[in-house]
Amino acid sequence: MVDRRLLEVVHRELDGGRYGVLSTVVDEQGSSPRSRGASMWVRPDGSIEGTVGGGLLEHETIREALALLDSGGGSKLFSKALDASQAGEEGMVCGGSVRVYLEVLGQDDELLVFGGGHVGRALAQAAAFAGFAVTVWDDREEFANPERIPWGRTVALPLEEFARELSTHGRTYAVVATRGHALDGEALALLDGRPAAYVGMIGSRSKIAAVRAALLARGVSQAHLDRVRQPVGLPIKAETPEEIALSVMAEVVAVRRGADLESLRRGW
Repeated sequence: MVDRRLLEVVHRELDGGRYGVLSTVVDEQGSSPRSRGASMWVRPDGSIEGTVGGGLLEHETIREALALLDSGGGSKLFSKALDASQAGEEGMVCGGSVRVYLEVLGQDDELLVFGGGHVGRALAQAAAFAGFAVTVWDDREEFANPERIPWGRTVALPLEEFARELSTHGRTYAVVATRGHALDGEALALLDGRPAAYVGMIGSRSKIAAVRAALLARGVSQAHLDRVRQPVGLPIKAETPEEIALSVMAEVVAVRRGADLESLRRGW
């Protein structure tokens, strides 16, 4: 049985918008360092809670878990034979084999919205209806709260504090729609070097060009700026916040499903 204290850690981190891999020993043959049900939580940075037995088994479990995260999530079962040269926890010498089940938790398709204004709110609603987990950040609590945006998680913190707790992954779709150029730039900058399936910014071509130039001068990578969708959304001549959200989510879903965006754009 999975340790209750470990489950509490996992639930707390999932509730906080984090993700990781729950690794559980599901079968054992012969002598092994831990029995069936021994579990370990592996975070994206390789840190852990719990144990599957230490030693080489634990090292390989962490490696397999991180590889699973890099591949986009899901689950897998892997087997490991343990011989007398592979000590587990407390130097235990083993001569059996184990099977470990790995499952990514918290790495669902996620829309991450910077800005809880009219467009951000409409995006959250549209994304939730499309089956995305939703996180909306704004530094103003009156714009990021469960009463105003009931379709997902809201975060009302200074951006630098949010940056310290933010975890993204290969199924994160990020849209920047804050109240001003400077804040848009800060939000884009903190995404530099972080994994994401999609990064887009709401705004005119001139606004986006100005933000890009400022970020390049600050040392934000060209590769990151090149992945920012501009103009964001499919060209449906959207005007209202709800129409803009529809346009953006149509593009997000197209990316999610692997559609040919150029063909879609030519078809409009």
